[in-house]
Amino acid sequence: MVYGLDFINHFEKYCPQWLAEEGDPVGLHIGCLKREIKRIMVTLDVRPEVVEEAIAKKIDLIIAKHPPIFRPIARLTPDTPQNKMYFDLIKHDIAVYAAHTNMDIIPDGLNDWFCEALEINVEDYLVKTHEVKWLKLIVYIPKEQANQMRQVLGNAGAGEQGNYYHTSYSMNGLGRFTPNDQATPAIGQINQAETVEEERIEVILPEPLSTIVLTAMKEAHPYEEPAYDLIKLENPPKTYGLGRIGRLKEPVLLETFVKKVRTTFALDGLRLIEPPIKKEYVQKIAICGGSGEKFYPAALQKGADVYL
Repeated sequence: MVYGLDFINHFEKYCPQWLAEEGDPVGLHIGCLKREIKRIMVTLDVRPEVVEEAIAKKIDLIIAKHPPIFRPIARLTPDTPQNKMYFDLIKHDIAVYAAHTNMDIIPDGLNDWFCEALEINVEDYLVKTHEVKWLKLIVYIPKEQANQMRQVLGNAGAGEQGNYYHTSYSMNGLGRFTPNDQATPAIGQINQAETVEEERIEVILPEPLSTIVLTAMKEAHPYEEPAYDLIKLENPPKTYGLGRIGRLKEPVLLETFVKKVRTTFALDGLRLIEPPIKKEYVQKIAICGGSGEKFYPAALQKGADVYL
């Protein structure tokens, strides 16, 4: 049995909402995730015909690229096709979740898939969008619960470093405390000094995940008042960006590359704008899915032969 909330929590470890551009309304738009889901539909846009198909196929959750509600709805009456679509989704208990610019920005996301399809070796993103600082969380916990806590922290997204995950560091020590009259201690007696064999667990995490990780830590910690430190690090920040730029294995004729684009994406046609000085062969390719025309200067600056 899979619950919608569990599925989305797992999905957001790969595609977090905090990577979306400012003002982009990603996340849950319609419905409830606190129920079992069996059938999921993925779509670019949520249109009336898409909803009709979802109803016919008994879909529980729609994952959409474009948010179905981008601006606030002034009136919710079923007298327009768009509003009727919302009514139908609610009536048939179909949840709708949007992953928009965060899907464009994430490593191994949409732009990387485009590059893979066109056999472009990615070298960098096109335009930087996020510079994420690192934090270090230090938690003190009885030794018996240390392994469980490491698992909880890792599942919440802490301890990811490059190609490694669930990384941590531990030290053994003694924790000392005296519960007062108002305390409800998990270990020890009121007004009696207590010494506990504890483990110090250290993990790093990106700053936007701090609330999620701290909440998970506190819920799993046996102590009424968990002892922990959250420290800002001076390590180089992790950067993310829109678009990708990379190279083909070898230079190819521009005409050949254009044909490859049409074939790969099954396009009936495409628009080619050439510079005054035409390039016969191309190798360095920049690409940005969606409304990427404003990043054309960045593609030029980075020496792209072609910008898709």
